[in-house]
Amino acid sequence: MAKVVKLEPISRETTVNTNDNLLSALLDSELHVLKECGGRGMCATCHVYIKEGMESLSPINKREQRTLEVITTANATSRLACQARVLGPGVVVELPSGMYVNAVEDIESLIGRRAEQDILHPLDGRVLVEAGKLITRTMITQLKDTQVQVGQYFANTSDA
Repeated sequence: MAKVVKLEPISRETTVNTNDNLLSALLDSELHVLKECGGRGMCATCHVYIKEGMESLSPINKREQRTLEVITTANATSRLACQARVLGPGVVVELPSGMYVNAVEDIESLIGRRAEQDILHPLDGRVLVEAGKLITRTMITQLKDTQVQVGQYFANTSDA
């Protein structure tokens, strides 16, 4: 049976089947979520806050807990959308402000402009480029290094 999930601050509602994860609700709402780890609960790219209905979600598992512990913007209402399955009604999700880098090439076209919103690190959620700051070539180099680190991280964890 489908459950309604509210998405804030964009004032949108979507439905998900019982036992589906919140990530499917975000993707069905055509929100740009990276799924850097492929939905394995190992990155920060689907990190959300639960404003209401935490009791209507599956419990936090050990992998999700470990990942949440390294996300710098996480708090007691944090969940990873890929791990939180919707079991009951009344879930209200607050999307964190900022965006994760999908491809460095996308950012290269922005050199010389100001970031419209925070650009976040895909593993720990820390801010790489603050909203309003000028995007420089040096920042692009740092982002490329981050992309390599993320690739190496997931290559190493898939072997384990």
